[in-house]
Amino acid sequence: MSLDTNPTIVDITTPAAVGSVLADLRSTFSGGRTAGIGWRKRQLQGIIDLLERNEDRLIAAMATDVGKPPFDGWLTDLLTTRDEAKFALDHLAGWMKPTSHPVPLVAMPSKAWTEPQAVGVVLIISPWNYPVQLLLSPLVGAVAAGNCALLKPSELAPATSALLAELVPQHLDPEAVRVVEGGVDVTTSLLELEFDHILFTGSTRVGKVVMAAAAKFLTPVTLELGGKSPTIVAADADLKVAAKRVAWAKYLNAGQTCIAPDYVLVERSVSDPFTTLLVEELGALRDKAPAASIVNGDHIARLEGLLGAHGGNELLTRNTNCTSRVMDPVIVSEPDLDSPIMQEEIFGPLLPVIAVDSIDDAIDFIQARPRPLALYLFSASRDTERRVLDGTIAGSVCVNHLVYQVAVPSLPFGGVGPSGIGSYHGKAGFDTFSHHKSVLRRSTKGDLSAMYPPYSGTIQKLMRKVSRWPKR
Repeated sequence: MSLDTNPTIVDITTPAAVGSVLADLRSTFSGGRTAGIGWRKRQLQGIIDLLERNEDRLIAAMATDVGKPPFDGWLTDLLTTRDEAKFALDHLAGWMKPTSHPVPLVAMPSKAWTEPQAVGVVLIISPWNYPVQLLLSPLVGAVAAGNCALLKPSELAPATSALLAELVPQHLDPEAVRVVEGGVDVTTSLLELEFDHILFTGSTRVGKVVMAAAAKFLTPVTLELGGKSPTIVAADADLKVAAKRVAWAKYLNAGQTCIAPDYVLVERSVSDPFTTLLVEELGALRDKAPAASIVNGDHIARLEGLLGAHGGNELLTRNTNCTSRVMDPVIVSEPDLDSPIMQEEIFGPLLPVIAVDSIDDAIDFIQARPRPLALYLFSASRDTERRVLDGTIAGSVCVNHLVYQVAVPSLPFGGVGPSGIGSYHGKAGFDTFSHHKSVLRRSTKGDLSAMYPPYSGTIQKLMRKVSRWPKR
């Protein structure tokens, strides 16, 4: 196939132009080059090399786009994605092996197994808040499973998008992995085409649009969305550690994290001391730690709107620098539960704190609301931990810390209900982008005519007996 000097940087203005890219990827997949373990390993190593060899450029691009502090960019975007690719590289051979399945007596003599098979060409649409991780981490699962992929980075992180469009063809197979840049019009054009799987990370609102578009072709989707992830602080928790860790997770990326703590439910008996410690910890971060910026002025206006009608008490002074787009964290104590700050995903450095009478009240509070992407609990009691795990439904849970569950490459990551559909990371990512094909092989030897209609009375009795079916 004839390719341009840099085939992954595509100026797309029409569905036909996008369609030509998709056709090229389908041609590559149909040729079989992505099926072997050698190709898959080279792509995984290519992702590792891309991240390790271009650390400074990637960190600089993220700083330009979202003001991400260098170490935060390395920790949350580069290191976690690199480790994801390494984990897949180490375990790929085992993931690719067929899995044997038992065969019932009625189907004997035969052998049954499933074998993972790539689904074809997948579309990965990523957001701006973690522009490297949320584009390349899903790609790990896609290429590990032997797929071709079309990558659409966010136009709200233009420097990172342009850099990834430059680097991807230098480190991965340019005929199998392509990057397309552009805005909503490009994404719309992409969604008008038939892919074999779509993974989208972003808001619930846009997730509904993606799912509706995919439904036209019955295309499977993985939706990594968000919602209001709660934190429960029990009376027996180490309050100082809890406050420090909640403050860190909320300050990280200016709260622009889909699994950031969206609000805190703290047992009333320790509400005052915990809130005092939380104010101290967030205040210290505000004064001493480098801050990420809010992505744009529209998001700042949205966050200020949430502060304008919460009905609670603000425990840290508002301060927004519109030039640098830095917004200081604000704790809102006891907001009106019907206010927008308690109804919408905050996605910024605002943190409501609400006192509850008991852990059971906290569980009831969470269960009465849409199922969150993440749930956090601080408690020294395993009994309390089990009560919360059994009594709530959430995409993931982290006990006595926050966010770190997504840094474990072997743990599936995904939402439930309005917070998402499906999961990836580790083998879950491999499985998401694979079809596990069922196979049964039956011997042709000993083919008894008695096992075909019309079945004799003797055969019917025998089959019932060997199947241990109750007598009639």
